[in-house]
Amino acid sequence: MKRTYKILLVLGLSASLFSCSDEFDTRTGQLNTGDLDYTDPSEMGEALVGAYSAFATRGWEEALLLGVRGDDVNAGGLGDQQAYADTDNFIYNNSYWMYNSLWNLHYSDIITLNTAINQLELYEEFMEGDDITRAQQYIAEVKVLRAWLHLNVARTWGDVFIYKTNNPFEEIEENGVSSKAEVMEFIIAEMDEAIPLLPNMRPNERTDYPGGVTSYTAYALKAMANLELENYQGVADAAGEIINSGRFSLYPNYYQLFKTPGELSDESLLELQFDELGTDVGGTFYNEYAPFGPQNWTPSRDDASAGWGFYEPSKKFIKFMLDRNETVRLETSVLFTERGIGELNDEGYTNLPSFVSNITASGDEINDFERALFSSGKHYLLSDQLPEEQNVYGAGKNFIITRYAEVLLMYAEAVTRGATPTAGSATQAVNQIRSRAGLADLSGVTSEDVMDEKFAELAMEWGVRYYDMIRLNNYSELSYDGRTFSANSEYLPYPQEQLDALPLTNE
Repeated sequence: MKRTYKILLVLGLSASLFSCSDEFDTRTGQLNTGDLDYTDPSEMGEALVGAYSAFATRGWEEALLLGVRGDDVNAGGLGDQQAYADTDNFIYNNSYWMYNSLWNLHYSDIITLNTAINQLELYEEFMEGDDITRAQQYIAEVKVLRAWLHLNVARTWGDVFIYKTNNPFEEIEENGVSSKAEVMEFIIAEMDEAIPLLPNMRPNERTDYPGGVTSYTAYALKAMANLELENYQGVADAAGEIINSGRFSLYPNYYQLFKTPGELSDESLLELQFDELGTDVGGTFYNEYAPFGPQNWTPSRDDASAGWGFYEPSKKFIKFMLDRNETVRLETSVLFTERGIGELNDEGYTNLPSFVSNITASGDEINDFERALFSSGKHYLLSDQLPEEQNVYGAGKNFIITRYAEVLLMYAEAVTRGATPTAGSATQAVNQIRSRAGLADLSGVTSEDVMDEKFAELAMEWGVRYYDMIRLNNYSELSYDGRTFSANSEYLPYPQEQLDALPLTNE
């Protein structure tokens, strides 16, 4: 979709005119429709592009809050964001701005996507022949994006609202709050409706909107929702469709997968895309990666900005990887400081491999900084890959949401938990991933093997580890480094601003 972004920002902005309510601080989703001609099929893509723009424009705090409670991630020592650090320790303050922001940003985008669906339905009424099919496909694409947002809010708060229109007050009054299970069933039903309408190809095979949603993106969301329901046959069936398609493969270079060369690879099923837009439409369309980066570094490219130090790979994760003799995935996932290496030495890890260094493969030097010992390598862009004349940390880097490796591991877990295989054995799926990581094959893979592989492969990615652990009631893994996790810590409390405005409870 990179070639569409010059119009994407303009359309996305014009498609995001919204007003605020004193009761519900969110977008009403009313798009600027004054200049739209619903009889003109050439304009129909504008609503879709606006939807993708809204979806890609994520607040920096969203990914942090979704992932920080896992045992793979620490918040870092944040004096200026103490409630965020407390959240990492399962001490929740429902007045904290991040909680309300995550809620509002996800739901406001859901409503914006609903408005895009409304627009596309209006176009559909006036279309004929292939243009009707195209309108239905675009609607299905937007529903997949909407499903991912619903998945996140349900994983975070449990019982939440399902919004299918851009009139949330009417839906709240009519339907109230849905259980987490009901949200997952909604996602599954929506994906079943969407799949026949979507192209059967990889996202990077699309020529109209490269990187856009396809049927396999919908299958992945369906597998995730079934996983939350512990419907393992449903997981195996949905993930098996992706595997059996033969269209997807693991990007051979795990390190570069999360850098510029890995953008829109054959492994990607859903990816936020960012790019230079040109001065005529505002210059850039970037995600804010600074929260993930080190506060202090000496980049190989002069003047490249440092980060904020808000997202730290845990020592528990690093030790787990060292104990497994991980090389490729550990070097990819973690940026080391000398102080961090020293603490590993002090805790008995004295014979560290040579790649455990505060100088990255591209020559960026990670200096000691106050807030953390380590930083996330998966959210790091080599300074020499920054766009010309840009020095913002991670500028232009795409943000992978769902990739084929996760599909293989969901499939493997489902089979080891009793699902009938639909696309080969769990062992075959796991060994594909281990082979890329330079590890020897396993035989007779167990559920425990799969969960270890998911920890190693998917750490620091959108809270996957945390949601796995609470799904399995594996509280002991989350009780680490002085933390104590219990069942009543699984979900964040509803934001106080929402309790004051909406029919929610603290129970």
